[in-house]
Amino acid sequence: MSEEPNSNTRDENSTDTDQGEIMIDEAEAEADFLDDREPEDYPSVLRITSESEETHRQNALDRLDRWEAGEEVPHVINFQNPSDLRALLTDRRVELLRSIMRERPDSIRQLAERLVRDVKTVHDDLQVLADYDIVHFEQAGRAKRPFVPYDTIEVSLQITTPNSADDIAPA
Repeated sequence: MSEEPNSNTRDENSTDTDQGEIMIDEAEAEADFLDDREPEDYPSVLRITSESEETHRQNALDRLDRWEAGEEVPHVINFQNPSDLRALLTDRRVELLRSIMRERPDSIRQLAERLVRDVKTVHDDLQVLADYDIVHFEQAGRAKRPFVPYDTIEVSLQITTPNSADDIAPA
């Protein structure tokens, strides 16, 4: 069982930034933790963060307590390395998400036409976002209809000053 519902953490070394590829942690790719949910049962908020493992773990425990108390908690995807978050949320992918959330397209082709982009690159971007459980597809005849099951996507990047105690070498 995962440490709390609606939470992913990406490995610090999960992105090959030289290749421009985002690598999914193998265990998470196999987990498919939201596969058994219908899109209408997803939380209304997706939060994409870049926090330290310790901070993410503490926040996950807090969300678990709130979830067990009956509160709706956001689905969280965390990247320990901020460059992984930046590699996922390119300007083009953010534009794509906004367009889908504003007006759900009937097909990938229609979305590509709306954005004046090549169908293959839109398809590839959608697939990356689907790998992270951000975009989903519904079969509509021969077409795949992309949709985002969240009402809101929040992005948070944490940058903090190191604690002075972190600089002290153990005796």
